[in-house]
Amino acid sequence: MPGARSVWLACRAGGLPYASASTVSAAWQRAAERLHTAQHGAQDYSSSASGVGVALPHLTRTGCIYLDYNATTPIFPEVAAEMAPFLFEHFGNPSSGHTYGKVCKAALDTARSRLAQLLRAEEPGEIHFTSCGTESDNWALYGAVMAARAAQARQQQQAQGQGQHQGGRQAPPPHVVTSAVEHPALLVHLRHLQEQGLLTYTAVPVDGEGLVDPEQVAAAVQPNTALVTVMHSNNEVGAVQPIAEIAAAARQAHARANAAAAACGGGGGGGQAGAPAPPAGLLVHSDAAQSTGKVELDVGALGVDALTIVGHKFGAPKGVAALYIRRGVHLANYFYGGGQEAGRRAGTENVMQVVGLGAAAELARREDSQLRRHMADMAARLLAAVRAAVRPEDQDKLRLNGPSDPARRLPNTLSLSIRGLNSAVALQRLSAQLAASAGAACHSADGESVSAVLKAMKVPLEFAAGTLRLSTGRHTTGEEVDRAARLIVQEAQRQGVLG
Repeated sequence: MPGARSVWLACRAGGLPYASASTVSAAWQRAAERLHTAQHGAQDYSSSASGVGVALPHLTRTGCIYLDYNATTPIFPEVAAEMAPFLFEHFGNPSSGHTYGKVCKAALDTARSRLAQLLRAEEPGEIHFTSCGTESDNWALYGAVMAARAAQARQQQQAQGQGQHQGGRQAPPPHVVTSAVEHPALLVHLRHLQEQGLLTYTAVPVDGEGLVDPEQVAAAVQPNTALVTVMHSNNEVGAVQPIAEIAAAARQAHARANAAAAACGGGGGGGQAGAPAPPAGLLVHSDAAQSTGKVELDVGALGVDALTIVGHKFGAPKGVAALYIRRGVHLANYFYGGGQEAGRRAGTENVMQVVGLGAAAELARREDSQLRRHMADMAARLLAAVRAAVRPEDQDKLRLNGPSDPARRLPNTLSLSIRGLNSAVALQRLSAQLAASAGAACHSADGESVSAVLKAMKVPLEFAAGTLRLSTGRHTTGEEVDRAARLIVQEAQRQGVLG
């Protein structure tokens, strides 16, 4: 593998400009292609040629079939091509006013615009770069709650200044509504903030397909509800939630709850006279980590105030993400320091990673329907191959978890249960031949044998314990899924659960 000097020479050989404001250039493409070829062999990954359905040499060479795209994706070669110059050539601080800084500032601006286009945001300034999805989720939650608490404090001060007495009553802490199947980045943080006395929360259940009922969200809304946060799609079973309906129902319920509280002479204090009123407004956040690059995202149509995007889920590197914040929405800062990201997120931006995020966003926008169709075809072929390899009398031992309607499920995700299978043993035995998971990679170290998502869906234990999460991606091939199906069925036969 080439060392640092080889990379530098590749960049120089590509004729990389020092002062170009464009983040996309033929020179950058050539440099990264030369480096990639030196490592992995020749392959056409030019911007005019789609890489959809093309196997990556460094994946196929291992002999291990990669069906864990929901855990992470490889960095797509086109993305690496745009990142390459920022390893050495373009090293400036984007906050600097000289040439080196301006090049990097222009690269940030381009990436921001690309992500805004992918999400159909009104303006690039609504995109804020972060280090990971956990940070974005934490910021959305903490920022909404602390902004609500600050609004409560201002209202109390105004009331006291006007001589209104509240009998010593304190406003209840802000309330949050979420679902039972959220990522730990939200659920663990919610529990922590509740233990600190900063909020209360309600986790609404899901149905047997992993879907949230908007009416149950509405029923959980209180006058002091500051935030509704429901993931756009589930990372384990692929359920795509009705976010637009959830947002509309929650806002209507919030308006009704506050109108009723006002009519009773107070707000979040139980409707008693003299109780402090809750702050107006309800924010809606959704974690779209798994949805980006797989389904269409339109923040306006969704009706969200904030949306989490994670780079390594759709071809960008790890260590970069974003939080969309709708124009006019106030979230308290999570990081404090410099004035980066319009003063909302302190810390020097990771330019190379952000460039990768922007490149992945542009690729996702350009390949949208083609990529979606390919992932869906590969997932359908995998499921069909498994079923075809199982005897008719054993078909009832197979269960597909998640929505039965493909339109309500991520196109690439299969949560497949085989009754009686020990999925942990299966994955360990197949680990050199098949890369998959029993659930979310973020849950794999918690010692739980059955995922919390499947428990929330009330999947029977004999199926839940035998669940494999299989997720296809941009570079999955038909030959790979056919071979994976054979390996899975052979392992089930080895365990004696299939004939």
